[in-house]
Amino acid sequence: MTAAAANNLTIALAQLNQRVGDIAGNMAAMLGWRAKAKGADIVMFPELQMTGYPPEDLALKPEFVRRAMNGSERLIDATADGGPAILFGSLHAEEGKVYNAYLLAEGGKLLARRLKRELPNYGTFDEKRVFAAGPLPEPVEFRGVKFGIPICEDIWLETVCAHLKEAGAQFLLVPNGSPYELDKDEKRIRLVERRVTETGLPIAYLNRVGGQDELVFEGASFVINGDGELAVHLPDFEEAMWLTMWSGGANGWRCEDGRKARVARFPEDVYRAMMMGLRDYVNSNGFPGVILGLSGGIDSALSAAVAVDALGPDRVHCVMMPSKYTSSESLYDAENCAKLLGCRHDVIAIVPGVDALDVMLDGPVGLPAENIQSRLRMVTLMALSNRDGAMLLTTGNKSEMSVGYATLYGDMAGGYSVLKDAYKSTVFTLSKWRNANRPEGGLGPDGPVMPERVITKPPSAELRLGQKDEDSLPPYSLLDRILDGLVEQEKSVAEVAEMSGADEALVADIERKVLRAEYKRRQAPPGVKIGVRNFGRDRRYPITNFFHTGK
Repeated sequence: MTAAAANNLTIALAQLNQRVGDIAGNMAAMLGWRAKAKGADIVMFPELQMTGYPPEDLALKPEFVRRAMNGSERLIDATADGGPAILFGSLHAEEGKVYNAYLLAEGGKLLARRLKRELPNYGTFDEKRVFAAGPLPEPVEFRGVKFGIPICEDIWLETVCAHLKEAGAQFLLVPNGSPYELDKDEKRIRLVERRVTETGLPIAYLNRVGGQDELVFEGASFVINGDGELAVHLPDFEEAMWLTMWSGGANGWRCEDGRKARVARFPEDVYRAMMMGLRDYVNSNGFPGVILGLSGGIDSALSAAVAVDALGPDRVHCVMMPSKYTSSESLYDAENCAKLLGCRHDVIAIVPGVDALDVMLDGPVGLPAENIQSRLRMVTLMALSNRDGAMLLTTGNKSEMSVGYATLYGDMAGGYSVLKDAYKSTVFTLSKWRNANRPEGGLGPDGPVMPERVITKPPSAELRLGQKDEDSLPPYSLLDRILDGLVEQEKSVAEVAEMSGADEALVADIERKVLRAEYKRRQAPPGVKIGVRNFGRDRRYPITNFFHTGK
């Protein structure tokens, strides 16, 4: 052991994308990035990078676990080439139990394996279903240096970090699979600052990047030194590998001050999360592109803009499907939206289909007549999707989905929804932002992506003469405050009425609508998680439910 080896380490933090279940592909990617880590002593990869995260019930499949462990052995063998050591996440099975594991390998040998202790079982997480909890982890020794490896949730409670400090760890390296949500970067930094204050140890927080079904992982990895100073901050929403320089002395270990990338703030972060979620979902599932109904309204205009920025205009097909209630303004706005985006735009009238169903059903009126239009549009779009292979993108927002203001087997039909977790107020904010800004990494045009009138005109489904959304719903500015209290904060009707300034009877009516629409949401496509309580992995209400908090 030399003095230099004992007192200095170069650790490459590699925040990477991944594909759940693609063990060979994920392993090849890790080896490819390791080959680029010139001068590194260790290359660190995110939690469960070998298998992809979250593996969900794949971790219950014995053959998947066996292949993951075999992949780990091959990756360990690959370090015999004399390159840097690697820290990586994989599965480990022992005595009939499966663990979320993290391994250190160098020179073709396994130097250490640590098992995740704290298993999250809330919100989007369901790890107690598939993993066993490991013991309190001991520090790992590498070239005479001791460091701890608390895995993701292990740092959210004090126990593991405190134990590692007492056991002699000189710094902590934390691999994560932490999904994006509003203000999550600030929450992570505050958490790590608390653990640094408690232990006095520097902490490197490494997160993954990429979309996985409803989840987006934005990266934004960072290092905080023992004095609480931010030393390094990697970018968000992109793969990156940065070398971090660590040195030890009489006052302990420290990471040298390095680059600090700009991290997106609201609403840019929401928009880029939508881009990443859609892009990875479409590409990973092998779709050539997307198709969507472009109505001239703000929801479809924003959905089209996100799609073009994520995939490019040549992979986005917009279709305007007018009925006899569609205004000339909507026709004009849809056409000009497509022109601004540079994507394909077709017009297919649904009037002949509506007329045919009028004859078949003996002239339906009211809600059945309105829903026929919505469902005919989806039949049209699905036929085009079947013909061309493009995935149908739905365009409904969270405000509508909350109260059931969406048509089952109509505008809810499709493969993915970028606005699923975006309230209408957020849709307005994002549209204004995108008209004034081009997102980093976006494939769409500079400048406006939708006519200003799309943002300013009163929202309408245009399913009957003179229809406006506010005929059936309170103003979105008020509705979204009510929904934030009922859905995001799980407050009672009385509490929401007080905090929102709304009449209690109105809040009670909205609560009833939210609960009644649960059966619809169970049949909705996946969509990007943005807030703390998305409809899907976060919020699991019974469909048949007799509990109300209102009178």
